[in-house]
Amino acid sequence: MNYRRMIVWQKAMDLTKAVYIVIRGLPSDEIYALSSQMRRAVISIPSNIAEGAGRNTDNDLRHFMTIARESAMELETQLMICEMLNYLKSNEIRTLLKMLDEIRRMLSVLIKHRRAN
Repeated sequence: MNYRRMIVWQKAMDLTKAVYIVIRGLPSDEIYALSSQMRRAVISIPSNIAEGAGRNTDNDLRHFMTIARESAMELETQLMICEMLNYLKSNEIRTLLKMLDEIRRMLSVLIKHRRAN
């Protein structure tokens, strides 16, 4: 399976770029805390999609798609923390959460489809 052709991977890459751009606006004292965690979480999404697509079994694919979905949930929490602390603009957070929700839904469909086979 060519992960680069997967729409969910492409959208996860778009999200990664968007998150990297937005976190530049976080306070400098968050560089080793929240922004670092957000980078790790967002990078994990397309990375695990790619790794799962490179595996040979449906179980492996499902496992890595599940990890990607869990990273998406982690990132969602971190974005909510940014909102709670007024670190980012509401419209920036809404845009990222919308992208994240779409990716999470796509991953859930992939996971469910692989269980059915």
